[in-house]
Amino acid sequence: MKLLKNAVLATTLVLSLGSFSTTVSADVCLGMACMYNRMTPLEGIDATLGKIEEALKAIQVRNSGSAAIIDKDGEDIIVTDIKEALKLSKEINANDKLDRNRNRANGYLKEARSAVQNNDLAKATELLNEADKRFSDLKSMIDLTQADRASQQTHMLNRILDTPDPVAGTRK
Repeated sequence: MKLLKNAVLATTLVLSLGSFSTTVSADVCLGMACMYNRMTPLEGIDATLGKIEEALKAIQVRNSGSAAIIDKDGEDIIVTDIKEALKLSKEINANDKLDRNRNRANGYLKEARSAVQNNDLAKATELLNEADKRFSDLKSMIDLTQADRASQQTHMLNRILDTPDPVAGTRK
């Protein structure tokens, strides 16, 4: 009887855990993995450039004499577009060089946001154009071929034995 109780309890436990894990499996995110990387770096660059273009168009509309367009949160639509561009730029992650240059381009977006908040639309336009150029330049940094990657790597055994690696380029 005691063995039967243990078997029923174990079976119930297995079935309940199995049914629970299948209902939650698709939408579970652990850590930072689901926060970003929803698109490729090239798609992230294109999405960021699109938001920058929207902000530039909104500045042109404002310069034509219309009043500031306020979104549902009570913020200027230009500032909202710049914030969205900053959020989308977090998707651009391919290598360290690209990440450093993305951060520099983000600096121009942040300066443009503060210029819009200070009603300096000429400076904001200049900064957004520079950010657009910088983000466009990021596309060329993604295109590392496999040969380029192999030439930048030194195999672990060569590092340990401190022997030159002819594929890895020049070493001192």
